[in-house]
Amino acid sequence: MAKKVVLGFSGGLDTSFCVKYLTEDLGYEVHSIIVNTGGFSAEELQQIEAHAIKLGVKTHKTVNAVKSYYDSIIRFLIYGNVLKNNTYPLSVSAERLSQALHIADHAKELNADAVAHGSTGAGNDQVRFDMIFHIMIPGVEIITPIRDLKLSREAEIEYLKNKQVEMNFEKAAYSINKGLWGTSVGGRETLSSKGVLPESAWPTQVTKTDSEEVVLTFEKGELKKLTDKNIRTPAKPSRYCRRLQDLMVLAATFT
Repeated sequence: MAKKVVLGFSGGLDTSFCVKYLTEDLGYEVHSIIVNTGGFSAEELQQIEAHAIKLGVKTHKTVNAVKSYYDSIIRFLIYGNVLKNNTYPLSVSAERLSQALHIADHAKELNADAVAHGSTGAGNDQVRFDMIFHIMIPGVEIITPIRDLKLSREAEIEYLKNKQVEMNFEKAAYSINKGLWGTSVGGRETLSSKGVLPESAWPTQVTKTDSEEVVLTFEKGELKKLTDKNIRTPAKPSRYCRRLQDLMVLAATFT
C-alpha cells in the first residue's frame, strides 16, 4: 500500500511539480489541500481543485481560512502597526502560519505518513512550514522536493512539459502569492537587488493613474471605514477580500 502524503497545494509551478514527483517518481498517495487566506475567488479555487485532480491527487480539500486568519492574526498586526523594516506588511509570513496549521490538521485527519510543501531553500517559508509541522505533527516525515532537489523554475517547467502537464508556463515563470494582507511576486528579476519585475509579471496590471484621497476610520484600533464606505465584516471573502489587499496595507502604513 502506498504511503499517504498531505501536500500544501496552491496550483502554481512548485506544487504542481510536487504532485507529479511524489505520485509518479516516489509512488506516494497524494492528498492535496489549499488553505485560502484571502487570495482566491470561488472560481479560482474550483480551477485549482480541477488542476490538482488532473495532476493525479487522490483527494483535494479546500479550506476557507479568511475569517480565522483575520481574527487571530491580521487585526493584531493592524493594532500593532507591524511592518518589516517599518516599510511593508508581513503578508506571506503571516499567511504561512495559518496555512501550516490547517495542513497539519489535515495530516492528522488522514493519519498521513508524510506532509509536503513546495518551498525552496532560498527564503524563510521553508522554516515556517517545517517549524509548525515539527510542533503540531512531530514524527511525521516532511518532504520538500523543490528544496531537496535544488530545482530552478526552468527545470520544473521542463519536467512538467515532459510529463505532458498543461498549464500556463509563461505565468509559471513567476511565483505569485496573493492573500488578505498583500500580494508578493518573485522571479528571476528579484534574485538580485537591481532587478525590476515587468508589468506582465503582476497578477493584475495598473488600471488607474490619477491621485485619490483615502480616509481610514478606526474604532478601538480596528479599521471600520474606507472614506465613505463602512466595513462591517473586514474579512468577508466574497465582497471585500480583494479590496482589502490594498486597504490593509494602507491601514498598517498610516496608523
